[in-house]
Amino acid sequence: MSDSELVALRGASFAYEDGPTVLRDLDFRVPEGRALALLGRNGSGKTTLMRLLSGGLKPRTGRLTVAGEPVTYDRKGLTRLRTTVQLVVQDPDDQLFAASVAQDVSFGPLNLGLPDPEVRDRVGEALAALDIAALADRPTHLLSYGQRKRAAIAGAVAMRPRVLILDEPTAGLDPDGQERLLATLDGLRAGGTTVVMATHDVDLALRWSDDAAVLTPSGVHTGPTAATLAGPDLLRRAGLRLPWGVAVARLLRAQGVLGESAAGPRTPEELAGLVAGCAAPDRPVSS
Repeated sequence: MSDSELVALRGASFAYEDGPTVLRDLDFRVPEGRALALLGRNGSGKTTLMRLLSGGLKPRTGRLTVAGEPVTYDRKGLTRLRTTVQLVVQDPDDQLFAASVAQDVSFGPLNLGLPDPEVRDRVGEALAALDIAALADRPTHLLSYGQRKRAAIAGAVAMRPRVLILDEPTAGLDPDGQERLLATLDGLRAGGTTVVMATHDVDLALRWSDDAAVLTPSGVHTGPTAATLAGPDLLRRAGLRLPWGVAVARLLRAQGVLGESAAGPRTPEELAGLVAGCAAPDRPVSS
């Protein structure tokens, strides 16, 4: 992981009013320039953790820091935090409220008190990044579900955050919509945005992320994705299954096809390359 830490929780605990403690003595960091997958079963605390990182909730104990500085929860402190961290919730209808796409995307920059020319620039950038510039004047209630997802993300991108946190962004999208969204996130990462994605999809996490953070009843376990998701005991405690690439790698190692130290496949293309590389020249792999 990068040593450049953007956002971190130190010794953070949180309990909802009249409810059990959801997170206890949690240490969690978002390193700069990484794609981080946040995984865990329903009720594990993923949503609470994301809301703590974005300032929507305040830890009962411990603290949140941005670039090493503690966050204050007054207007000035929260404004500073939200120019660094933006959260996009799972259901876009919980986030979109303005009459048109452009009006909705402009809401955050306008609230920062930015001059109109800069607001227009930010809105244009965000709409282009999410490939919805043609929808700028479209009423939000006439958008498809996938378009609403993109509009909600554009509203966060217009704030030019250094960290973009997404709650199940591919949920409800068809395969083409998922691929388009992942390509968009790759473009944002290439532009310098750190992306955190909460997901139940371990295969997506293995394919997409640099690091994985797995929430279990005993805390959060974070590390490079391939190594972290190769631990069956950890995934069992988290209520998750092995990713297909990890399961395939275990079978290949058991058959002596893949060396113990060799990396397993993260995508179908990598699997095809492994199989092709292991095939004898005079015995091509059958189709």
